[in-house]
Amino acid sequence: MTTVNSGGRALVVGGHGAVGATVTATLDEWFPGRVLAAGRSRGVRVDVTDPDAFGRTLDDLGDVTAVVLCVEPPDTRIARLCLTRGIHLVDIGATPHLLDGVAALHGSAAEAGATAVLSVGVAPGLTNLLAARADKAVGGADRIDLTVLLGSGERHGEDAVRWTVEGLARPAGTARAARVPIPGHGTRTARPFPFSDQHTLRGTLGVPEVTTRMCLDSTALTSVVFAIRRLARHPRMRDLMTGAFRRVHIGGEDFAVRADARRGDRHAAYALTGRAQSRVTALVAAHTTRAVLTGALPPGVHHIEELPALAGIPEALAADGVTAHGPLADEPADGGPRR
Repeated sequence: MTTVNSGGRALVVGGHGAVGATVTATLDEWFPGRVLAAGRSRGVRVDVTDPDAFGRTLDDLGDVTAVVLCVEPPDTRIARLCLTRGIHLVDIGATPHLLDGVAALHGSAAEAGATAVLSVGVAPGLTNLLAARADKAVGGADRIDLTVLLGSGERHGEDAVRWTVEGLARPAGTARAARVPIPGHGTRTARPFPFSDQHTLRGTLGVPEVTTRMCLDSTALTSVVFAIRRLARHPRMRDLMTGAFRRVHIGGEDFAVRADARRGDRHAAYALTGRAQSRVTALVAAHTTRAVLTGALPPGVHHIEELPALAGIPEALAADGVTAHGPLADEPADGGPRR
């Protein structure tokens, strides 16, 4: 891939982790010598729980153009520090109230000439982009159903596993499981899971009903995980489940995402399949950061699906083993309730 020339440096926070290391390496190919890996113990020392120290680090470095957050801060102060300084932000966070808090900084970011991109990754991220395609195909959806299949054999860091366990602990709401045809994986039973994309898309696309469902590539492990989700409501059990899931690797590393949009009797569906969800999350973040640094995106705070310049990311990932499927034949997912 050709080298991109741009001034300033990119600071990858969490740059030594499973996602951050790939972000750092990929950006370094495009911006040689202009990428800094940051963390609590190696490289540039930063701690997202200490905003004052984080701000001093930005001031000391002096030439940081963009910050890529591969770890999730406890609040929005890090985002505010970056954006009010005119520093671009790419955030792979997936917690709805934090995303809402950063989105509320739109005016401050635009005034400072900074761009922030939220919902960056696989889910949210690629799911949002597929949802936007499906929504457009039906002329504005009344309902969108998102399905995420994750490889249960992939190894994730403790924070990612804990986030998943905490998601199991949240109320499932009124949505029910659905049988969904997934390219390369047959028809699977997917169950509601609180990914942030379903929260975000109601606002960005104006779709009144959005539901995200999840399953694992191992049908047996999917059944076990959702059968014990009530146990995750207890803090001690969450700790035990987090430790157990980090040690259990049944299945492979393939993943898939699918978006179904409906408007009356109109239906459109798109899907993506690939391998190593953490790596692909990192690649989505890297492509997004590249667009930010080359001035392809407007100032202000935006979710990924709101930016036409990023709509082609699924096709850009083809060289990395991600395959786009769609529009799919009219074999709609059964997104209705199952009792």
